[in-house]
Amino acid sequence: MTYRLAFVFALLAVGCRPGERSRAAPSATSPADFHNPASAAMRERAPDTFRARFETSAGDFVIEVHRDWAPFGADRFYNLVKSGYYDDARFFRVISGFMAQFGIHGDPHVAAAWRDARIPDDPVRQHNSRGAVSFATAGPGTRTTQLFINYADNSRLDGMGFSPFGRVVLGMEVVDRLYPGYGEGAPGGRGPDQGRLQAEGSAYLARDFPKLDRITRATIVAP
Repeated sequence: MTYRLAFVFALLAVGCRPGERSRAAPSATSPADFHNPASAAMRERAPDTFRARFETSAGDFVIEVHRDWAPFGADRFYNLVKSGYYDDARFFRVISGFMAQFGIHGDPHVAAAWRDARIPDDPVRQHNSRGAVSFATAGPGTRTTQLFINYADNSRLDGMGFSPFGRVVLGMEVVDRLYPGYGEGAPGGRGPDQGRLQAEGSAYLARDFPKLDRITRATIVAP
């Protein structure tokens, strides 16, 4: 299943505390293992509000999450971040003026385990405005691990079920400079093919798309 937002992009013409340090969340009753989406440790309830720091090849940014915006999305994001799932993931689809997408794991076995680990849809309570973070979908009931950060006012996505659960509150200038040169993904563009990324992992991106920025580490940080 390919999470593309391609039909949406066709509608959206392009043109359109310093010093905060990472601190791990309190340990769960059992270690979170992202290899097993069904484990209890990967299904914890997220705090009502929390922040996640993303250390990337382009710099650091921080996402602030509000669980009441989209509870299912916030819980999934919280568990993926605290387990280290996003570490070494690439920003494989960066469309200037639209959004930056990431969330396919670089190990094909892990990516396969999460491909059908879907969460229910959340009602849309916030707008897909600049800096808002939402899960990508391939239709109703299909959210898994892929996320996108809005570069512009993409509020037309609201009516299509894309439900923001958080917002970039520090480092949006870092998100702005993620490498966009490959553009839209295959087959519509010359960027990465999501099917091949699922099957071949990071080796495919490192070989054919070496300029993509990547996440070095993502952690839950103190508010």
